[in-house]
Order: sequence, then C-alpha cells, then structure tokens
Amino acid sequence: MNPTRLHVHDAGVLLRLTGPLVMAQWSQTAMGFVDTVMSGRYSSIDLAAVAVGSSIFFPVYLFLIGLLNAVTPLVAQAHGRGDSRGINRSIRQGMVIGCITGAAFMPLLWGMKPFMVWMGVEPEVILITDRYLFAISWGLPCGGLFFALKGGGDGLAKPRLSMIAGFIGLVVNIVANYLLIYGKLGLPALGGAGCGWATSLSILVMLIVMALLLARSKISGTAHLFSRRAGQRRSTGGIAPFLKLGVPLAFTLFIECSIFTIIALFIAKLGAEVVAAHQIALNFTSQLYMLPYSLGMALTVRVGFTIGRRRLARLRRVVRTGLVLSLTGSVLTCLIISVFSHKIASLYTIDPAVQGLAAILLIFAAIFQLPDAMQVCCSGILRGCKDTRIPLLLILLSYWGIGLPLGYGFGLANLGGMESGPQGFWIGLICALTAAAVLLGLRVRVMLRRLAGPAARGVRP
Repeated sequence: MNPTRLHVHDAGVLLRLTGPLVMAQWSQTAMGFVDTVMSGRYSSIDLAAVAVGSSIFFPVYLFLIGLLNAVTPLVAQAHGRGDSRGINRSIRQGMVIGCITGAAFMPLLWGMKPFMVWMGVEPEVILITDRYLFAISWGLPCGGLFFALKGGGDGLAKPRLSMIAGFIGLVVNIVANYLLIYGKLGLPALGGAGCGWATSLSILVMLIVMALLLARSKISGTAHLFSRRAGQRRSTGGIAPFLKLGVPLAFTLFIECSIFTIIALFIAKLGAEVVAAHQIALNFTSQLYMLPYSLGMALTVRVGFTIGRRRLARLRRVVRTGLVLSLTGSVLTCLIISVFSHKIASLYTIDPAVQGLAAILLIFAAIFQLPDAMQVCCSGILRGCKDTRIPLLLILLSYWGIGLPLGYGFGLANLGGMESGPQGFWIGLICALTAAAVLLGLRVRVMLRRLAGPAARGVRP
C-alpha cells in the first residue's frame, strides 16, 4: 500500500473513532443544558441554586474524569500487545480508584454550606443548593465506576459503547428531571434538588448500560470485571503506576478549566455587558472544543494501540495524520467563526451593544481555534505514550506562567498601552494556547525519539 493510501486509512480510522466520541461528549454536555432549562421553568431561585451547585460540583467531577482518563492509554497499550490480563487489570484498577475517590469527594460536597455563606450566596438559594449537592453527590461513586468502564471501552476502540450509554443516560435525565422537579406521578416536587437526584440516577443507569455492553462485547479482557475471582489475582505493580499516570491528568484538566474561571472573575469587574459578551464567545467555543478534544481522545487510543504493537513507522504516521486533521478542522472552524461572527452573536442576544462586543471577541475566538486544536491533540498523543507529568508542567507554565499574567496585563493593567477590556484576556488565552501547542509539540518529538530507541530493533512497520 502506498504512503498516501496509508495516511488516508489512518485518517479514516481516527475519524471513525472521533465521531462516536463527539456524540458521547455532546450527550454529557446536554445534561447540563437540560438541568438549566428545566430548573429555570420551575423558578428563578431553583435555577440560581442549580447554577451555583453545578459550579461547585463541576470541578470535582472534572478531577474524577481526569484521574480516570488514565484507563484509556493503559487499556489501549495492553490491547495493542494482546495482553487480556493487562486490559482487565487496568479497568478494574480504574473501577476501584474511581469508586473510592468518588465516595471520598461526597463529604466535600456535603460541607459546602459555610463556603456559600462566605461567598455571599442568598440564604434561600443556599438551602436549595445544599439539597442539590447532597443529591448529586451520590452519583460520584457511580461516576467513578462509569468513567473507568468508559475508558476501557474507548481504549479498546469501542467508543460507540459510551455513546450509547451517554444517550440512554440523557433520556433518563430528561424523564427523571420532569418527574422529580415538578412532582409528577405522585412524586414530591423537589425543584432544583430534583436535578441532583436525576443526575445521580442517570449516572447509575449509564454505569449499568456500560457494564452490560462491555460484558456482551466478548472482547478479551472484559470478562469477570465485577467478579471476586478476578479480583483475587495479584496486580503487577499495584495501583502506583495507575496513579502516576492519572493524578497528573486530573490536575491538568483542573488547570485548563480553572484559568477560565479566574478570567471570568476578572472580567466581572468590567460590567454586565462585557460579561455577557465574554460568555457568548466562551460558550460557543466550548461547544466547538468537543471536536478537537474527541480527536485527541481518538489519538490517545490509536497511539497507545500502536505502541503496544511496537510499530514505530505506523506510530509516526498516526501522529502526523492526527495533527493534519486537527489543523484542517481548526482552520475550517476559524473561517466559519470569522465569517459568521455577527450572526453567531445574534443567536445569543438581541442587545446591539452586547452583539457588537461579542462579535469582536468571536474573532479572537476564531484565532483561538488553531493553537487550541493543536495543543489538545498533542496532549492526546502524549497520553497515548503514557507521558503525563511533563505535559502537566508545560500546561501549568503556559496557562498560569504566560497566559494569565499577559491576559491580566493586557486586560486590566494597560500593558503596552492597551485599554482595559476583555480583548486583552483573549489575547492572553491565545498566547497561552500557542505556548502550550509549541511546548507539547516539542514534547511529542522527544517522546517519538525515545520510543525509536528500543523500538528500532526488530520493530514492525
């Protein structure tokens, strides 16, 4: 097969993996949208409570997701080696760590009332938020188990399993919200707290569906995941290698998301119109982020599998193909945002002042697409190589050492004579992502060279 056909083949494999991953991500995002809409129709206070509760719950949930992202590269490499015991061990370790970590986070959510009082949240909102956090906290252990199984399915190149589980969970979430928020079929009307119970129930259902789908897949390594007999086998190396891989991933995801929270707090000082325009640009880019993020996850799977197969030539081809796909997609989204920025802004608001500023920020968001897509795909490649500690430091340097100081300088401190405004923070974000893309890209080159050392002897093409 000639090189062009090989690249086309690899591109097709990556896109077939990316499609279901995008849909699975969308189903998770849609749950938050459903909660917002349905609680808002109950009352404005319940909507506020769900918003406050979600802002507290989301960082905890992200940390859990990041920790269990370690399952995917571990399973992908074991799958490439044909190591069924390694697949089983990695998924089971993820289940144990996920369940214990999720349970450990539950009391943290139960004790958030003093923090909300300190933040000046209104008493009636605190009362509902406290009930919401108690209800949704019961979904954390199930979430830990689910994301371990999801990581296993994704690592085995079966993302359709998590897509199916995600959409079933979304349907359950909608129905349970309707029953529990509004009090239908004789159930009490719980308002915003009903969203918490509905989310926990949907996570439980996704766990059950994912477990059944994996069991029915008959893939080597997925049998007896819940049996004591499998649990009695000694795991080589214990959980230390898993944590060594997963903890940096958890903190990386937390750092990536926290910078947006900090910037939002700074921008809040600039007035309601500025906040609204910034939120429009950020919300739209967040929807697009699912595309490169899913491609990055697909790269994790393919890179891990190829390393397990010890095929260096194919590994380099997969990396090149993935980065070209990422760059192509980001150029397209950049052009779409640039051309339709005013129309995009008009979808969110009818206020001319907010529309105008949002359209300007969307131009920055268009430029933002290029380095963002490249850095997230480089991160996915490095995850597939089981390289997470150095990327964590590079992300920390790029976001907090470069992006945030520059954003504050341009946005509020009149650095370079620039007037205060949200544009400065978006320039800071572009600088942060550009630095991350360059540094992580260099790290990918280093890892490929390292893998060429032991792999050069007797490696298959």
